[in-house]
Amino acid sequence: MAATKKKPAAPGTSRTRLASLIKSARDTMRKDAGMNGDLDRLPQLSWLLFLKAFDERVEQEGEALDPDGYRRAIAAPYRWEDWATDPDLSGDELKTFVNEKLIPHLAGLVGDHADDPRNVISTIFRDVTNRMQSGTLLRDLVNIVNDIHFVSTDDIHTMAFVYESILKEMRDAAGDSGEFYTPRPVNRFMVQQSFLKLGESVLDPASGTGGFLVQAYEDLKDQVRTDSERKRLHANIRGIEKKPLPYLLGSMNLLLHGIDAPHVHRANALLEMRNSTAADRVDVVLTNPPFGGEEESSVVKAFPAGYQTQETAWLFLYSILDQLKRGGRCAIVLPNGSLFATGENSIGAKIKKKLMQDCNLHTVVRLPQGVFSPYTQIPSNILFFEKTGPTKEVWFYEVPLPEGRRGYTKTKPMQLEEFDKCVVWWGGERREGREQNEYAWKVPAEQITASGFNLDIANPHVGDDLAHRTPQELVEELVKAETEILGLLETVRAQLAGDNE
Repeated sequence: MAATKKKPAAPGTSRTRLASLIKSARDTMRKDAGMNGDLDRLPQLSWLLFLKAFDERVEQEGEALDPDGYRRAIAAPYRWEDWATDPDLSGDELKTFVNEKLIPHLAGLVGDHADDPRNVISTIFRDVTNRMQSGTLLRDLVNIVNDIHFVSTDDIHTMAFVYESILKEMRDAAGDSGEFYTPRPVNRFMVQQSFLKLGESVLDPASGTGGFLVQAYEDLKDQVRTDSERKRLHANIRGIEKKPLPYLLGSMNLLLHGIDAPHVHRANALLEMRNSTAADRVDVVLTNPPFGGEEESSVVKAFPAGYQTQETAWLFLYSILDQLKRGGRCAIVLPNGSLFATGENSIGAKIKKKLMQDCNLHTVVRLPQGVFSPYTQIPSNILFFEKTGPTKEVWFYEVPLPEGRRGYTKTKPMQLEEFDKCVVWWGGERREGREQNEYAWKVPAEQITASGFNLDIANPHVGDDLAHRTPQELVEELVKAETEILGLLETVRAQLAGDNE
């Protein structure tokens, strides 16, 4: 069989061009009777983009590098170039092919080994449905996707941009499910201050679109010197994601970064971690788990008595404590409400007690107001801890808003440079030379224990500046505080109702 002729490289897709193509794609899907809003349009667009990216970034590149030895994961006539680029395949013929042949074939793929990308493809397409009723409009949509190219590492954030461009109109739905997608500066800071090493296993049990996993891979890949090291690194970047759409997007994100067979499981991470063995434990956990949501009773019952709650953030934190190897470490985002939970009967306090007894909670970074805007205004924190023995003292560092700013918006988000002072203060991997200053303070573990494990400790160096704020600012802050308190009370009421059942 003759070697496949290498195709000329397609130009990359600029952000402006991408925005124009996505608008055209959405306009096309709006015309179809089978599409009911962005909750239908986003999955439809995503699986098509996945196939285009897989063909361009994995299959074509694989053949170019090894024309005689590379075996395609997707065979003819199911390759993108076989059907998606054929202008004569349209209308009912295209729709029938996609519904009755393409999707069932992809869902039925079986890999020969753990690193075979066919396993990822089949997992994705078991949940895929072609939602478009018009084969003609489907052809129009496929043609638009075919004009999007993933040809360089500069294009690796394309999928995230696609997702965000449509998610703008789904903010309420995202917030209601407690899924607050982590801004890139936050996950970059968390990865950076975790001081990853080649050979360590890294897990995000709420991996979503793969931001933490991609950043961890980017931090480590330049240390790779051999093919065996590369394979081990790919295997050590691990994720768990429950929902099909984020799983698809996360798999695609990792594919675009060069991991042909992402080690991300489609599963409920809480059950997965509860059922794991010592062999499944990892060196590092990096995560922003859903909070404010509630788990179903069957999941809650999998936890020991005294630690059963429907609050997802607590269940994730408890599970992570067991998932870490001895000496392992974690960086996790938690809301202020989780830090505050106190009292002998509070499950949150019990889990924080376990955290401080089992691990060294060495640093709590208090994030500025509105970092997760527009999904939520709830103040959040990053907890850094390591499974090396009990906590003796906790350092707190408050990252301030930039001068003159009252918050963040979608168009003016947080920037990575805002963590620079914290990075300098951190003291490197050994956290040497830390000193208290206007942003940093430390609290003995005994004081935290005496408070009922309250970690919501305000900066003692900040005085009362009420006199310097306008009445409008004060009212806005009061409204935000009352809203958060109401949310906490609703959570407590739900927990009490569950305890009385």
